[in-house]
Amino acid sequence: MVTPTAAQVQIRDHEGLSLRVAAPAGCGKTEALALRVAGLISRGVASGPRRILVMTFSNRARDNIRDRLQSYVPLSVLRDSVSLTNFHGLSARIFRAHGRVIGLDPEMVLPESDWVREQCFRWRWGWDKIKPSENALRLAKQQALDDAEVERFLRAHDSNGALQLERQRLAEKRLTYDDLPRVAELLLNDDAVASLYRNHFSAVIVDEFQDLTPQQLRIVNRIGLGKTTYAGDLAQGIYSFAGAQPARVERAIRLECADAIELSESHRSSPAVLSMVNSLRELTGGAKLTSACPESWPGGGLAAGVVFKDPEEEGRWAVEFSRYILARAPRQRIAIICRNGPRRKAVDTLAKMSGLPVYIWDDGMLDTETARLVKGMLGRLDSDKAVAAADPLQYLRDAINFDAIVDIDTRRPLYDALVWCLGKLRDGNTPIQIRNRIGVGGQETLLTAAGLHLLSGHVGKGQQFDWVVAVGVEDGVIPDWRSNEEAEKMEDARVLSVMLSRARIGVVVTFATQVADNSGRLRSRKGSPFLQQLKTALPTDEAGVHRFLESRDWDSM
Repeated sequence: MVTPTAAQVQIRDHEGLSLRVAAPAGCGKTEALALRVAGLISRGVASGPRRILVMTFSNRARDNIRDRLQSYVPLSVLRDSVSLTNFHGLSARIFRAHGRVIGLDPEMVLPESDWVREQCFRWRWGWDKIKPSENALRLAKQQALDDAEVERFLRAHDSNGALQLERQRLAEKRLTYDDLPRVAELLLNDDAVASLYRNHFSAVIVDEFQDLTPQQLRIVNRIGLGKTTYAGDLAQGIYSFAGAQPARVERAIRLECADAIELSESHRSSPAVLSMVNSLRELTGGAKLTSACPESWPGGGLAAGVVFKDPEEEGRWAVEFSRYILARAPRQRIAIICRNGPRRKAVDTLAKMSGLPVYIWDDGMLDTETARLVKGMLGRLDSDKAVAAADPLQYLRDAINFDAIVDIDTRRPLYDALVWCLGKLRDGNTPIQIRNRIGVGGQETLLTAAGLHLLSGHVGKGQQFDWVVAVGVEDGVIPDWRSNEEAEKMEDARVLSVMLSRARIGVVVTFATQVADNSGRLRSRKGSPFLQQLKTALPTDEAGVHRFLESRDWDSM
């Protein structure tokens, strides 16, 4: 069993039901939340039929908290006292139990995949129609609107594509992922329904509060206002494109919670990495982090900044940096991260030719059986016919003989893989190119495999690596050239902070002075304005990187 820190003990023993926990990455949040639940149980908060509701954003986060809880609470008590769920799971539960209160059939089809995107593919829409339609639907459904009000909203905003999708959804009697929280909010606006859940759940725990949309916060408040523990970190709020409003949500939580406890000792990262993350605090709103055990990091870790002529030179350096480390520490994990995928293209190409174990997180990482079926289909697929088909997704289903597969555990990942393949075909990839991009091993492989990992800034938040090389840190990439508002630029600063905070031992920030535009013409580029803040952390240069690597005791590392 892990020995709790003083702050974690304080969270466990806090008497009030309302609490805000500031919990930056790597500071023991999952352990703290497990202790919080255990403390509430020991004080009799979950007695009789009343339970503690723990809400997360992902199944993985849910499972992590459950695993840690089992260190403190017997399994039988855990089953009787705690409900662990994500927001969509809770929303579906509320809908199934009470849908008729607002005139909905509880037997409507619940989402198992992104039906909206799939329907757009079926109708062979281009991205110029898909994105605005998806955004309009999301904007409408993050409000407490019934079906008729959603239609009026879409008509008022001239969202014809979204209207077409919404009418098709109603015709098929189904809910989408955006519908679930909308319907849950409508149901919880009924005082009788809300009272049932307020009485059933004696306390509420919310993980990653910075990712909440205002709608999700309203759902939490209808169930647990005044008895909720919120844990999260404003500096990790990077999902505004999905409707999250970190600053607004945090202000509301501060008003609700009189008491706050801060976790600021990092158990993940070296002092050098933390100095880079801390340098961005004025932009991100994050806490000042210290290392829980600074003497355990040889040389204090690595923080560096290197400038290159172009992305190809940058990519060669990043790959050779990785090769040097993996030759001496083959079990380590190195991430090359960029704000967006296209700017990482040169690194991806060089990494694939390097002979190193490479994992591209944008690509399909499939379990063995799914990979076998999909690769077989791609080997015989006529891509022109697939893309030109009246229903391209159905064409792929027929090509793989999907309806002959009866095992649900095979059908679900296979269906998701077909949607991924169709997206790649629409982007102009050949079946052979797609086939070559498929990795075997499933999501767990990405989370645990040693080697070189290539990903973009928003992917895999919370996953840690031994080393991080942040490439393409140029003005126009981060902050993005479309980030005109101050709030948008601050969110890009948080994206950079999240990228850096994934590193354990060392982080290197790089940019190129000449980068080709979409037409292939070389353009001069300046480093990101965020580099001014990073310079206050006194990062070393390329020569310093070599000195650090050459002076390490790799056996001990």
